[in-house]
Amino acid sequence: MLTRKQKEKIVKNLAEEIKVAKAVVFSDFKGLPVKDMAALRRQLREKEIKMQVLKKTLLTIAFKEAGMKINAKELEGQIAVAISSKDEIEAAKIIAKTTKTNENLKIVGGFLGKNILSAKEIKALAKLPSKEELLAGLVRSLNVPVSGFVNVLAGNIRGLVQVLKTISETK
Repeated sequence: MLTRKQKEKIVKNLAEEIKVAKAVVFSDFKGLPVKDMAALRRQLREKEIKMQVLKKTLLTIAFKEAGMKINAKELEGQIAVAISSKDEIEAAKIIAKTTKTNENLKIVGGFLGKNILSAKEIKALAKLPSKEELLAGLVRSLNVPVSGFVNVLAGNIRGLVQVLKTISETK
């Protein structure tokens, strides 16, 4: 059992993390086997996303201290909070992927920046491509005109070589 001071410290730390978080995802983990929860935490930790489980009253107090108007008591089930301070969509992606393989885990909601999102919006956020995928697409789209130009120039040279080869064969 936690003492009041320990709870105050936990709430204060969580409020600070929420203030600097780019995204937070709430999930209901009721019925999720311990090994699956551990695997989920491991995946999140690899991406530097912190997952925490607290009583709803403590979560509500932490959200209030962070300036968020969320009442955790209104959220269904046992709530786990995934806090991402580096990437906006990675937490949503990992949790959404886990919900596909385990029906006991459900996305309940969350927020992006200071905007509160529903479960449906979090799932839509999870479908967005990652930053790396977007950058790769940008590089590909920038490369297409250049490679097309190179092929056009090479085609002219190939045509000239073919004409010269035909001329030399006829003589």
